[in-house]
Amino acid sequence: MSDLEDDDVPQLSSHALAALQEFYAEQKQHTNPGGGEKYNVGRIEENWQLSQFWYSQETALRLAEEAIAAAGEGGSVRALDATSLLIGVFSILRRCAVTLQESEMGASVVLAAVPAPRVACVSAPTVYQKLRELRGEDLAVYVFEYDRRFAVYGEEFVFYDYNNPLDLPEDIAAHSFHLVVADPPYLSEECLRKTSETIKYLTQGKILLCTGAVMEEEAAKLLGVRMCKFIPKHTRTLANEFRCYVNYDSGLDHDV
Repeated sequence: MSDLEDDDVPQLSSHALAALQEFYAEQKQHTNPGGGEKYNVGRIEENWQLSQFWYSQETALRLAEEAIAAAGEGGSVRALDATSLLIGVFSILRRCAVTLQESEMGASVVLAAVPAPRVACVSAPTVYQKLRELRGEDLAVYVFEYDRRFAVYGEEFVFYDYNNPLDLPEDIAAHSFHLVVADPPYLSEECLRKTSETIKYLTQGKILLCTGAVMEEEAAKLLGVRMCKFIPKHTRTLANEFRCYVNYDSGLDHDV
């Protein structure tokens, strides 16, 4: 049997290809407006007056990897009756819930994009930065933070004051995140209780909480989370022992 002729390979029309190229350029500008260095952990210095203590690189990486695994790998394009050529062309649509149809040479192509997993980082900016460093278009991640220096991250920054736990933008819908990663800024019952209101509003179910070991009982009562084996580390030595807590089967309980 002879090799396939060029005419036998499904092709996009010039109009469809131009539209996809324009869409890709817009998405690239939105997801990475300032380059990779913009998301380096520590690029924005910690402010002790705001009770900011950044995770070490190793801890930020471990927590980001856990967030990716917990939120799910989604966001990939599923193709029906499509060639690998067209899968590659349409892969840029991974973050959009859209179906496209293209017919060429009698071949029908239908692609459906699955919305990307959504992760909320509440008072946990270093986890947000590491997630953005690791993953680009196939993960929707937002940083909820009081420090307006993080507004450099554009639409992914949400101003957040734990004293007003449900004072959130209208476009942040209830239970719209697959996972919430939270690190309340203060080791107090009040701070954890108010932050818990935010967590329960945002999450579809999964919670990854980082706070002091002394908050274990309160965290279990408020959020139904349990302490993990993994012990997070910070760039500076802190007086209080910090731990991670989850309410799902977590990799933080394995291979520690």
